[in-house]
Amino acid sequence: MPRIKKALVETKKKKIEPTVKEERIIPTEVVVEEPQELDIDTLIINDKSNRYFEASGRRKTSVARVRLFTKGDKVFTINDKPFDQYFSTIELQSIAKSPLEKMKCFDKFRILTKVSGGGIHSQAEAVRHGISRALVAFNQDFKKRLKRAGFLTRDSRMRERKKFGLKRARKAPQWSKR
Repeated sequence: MPRIKKALVETKKKKIEPTVKEERIIPTEVVVEEPQELDIDTLIINDKSNRYFEASGRRKTSVARVRLFTKGDKVFTINDKPFDQYFSTIELQSIAKSPLEKMKCFDKFRILTKVSGGGIHSQAEAVRHGISRALVAFNQDFKKRLKRAGFLTRDSRMRERKKFGLKRARKAPQWSKR
């Protein structure tokens, strides 16, 4: 028995060194990539002549992304439609363009707007909020007058959710005694 213990002790004392394999370094070819082409959106943003001011406006579930361009023909489009065609009533048109009339700069910008969600009245108020924010980005001096008019305040009132057992948020079904 002592021989076995002695053999075990000797194997523990031996240090096993890992074998190192030689790695061959193979020269690789250097591939020079051609410069990638810039997409049109990147060129428009970087080009000073097509500079724009962007802002988003919200009301209920409506979201409007507004861009004010300083150059180009002075048109107002909403979702690729003319302004007066998208907002058909005079009331909605006056709501949407009220910040521009307040600052007396309706004919100074080309305005592109994308609106989604909510109803048409909510969308008009979201466009008003977005235009107001973009005007402040264009000129900080406009902020005081727009804030006083209430155009920079986000109207956060939302529709109350429907509860179970009720017809709407609070309307209950007709109750009968018998």
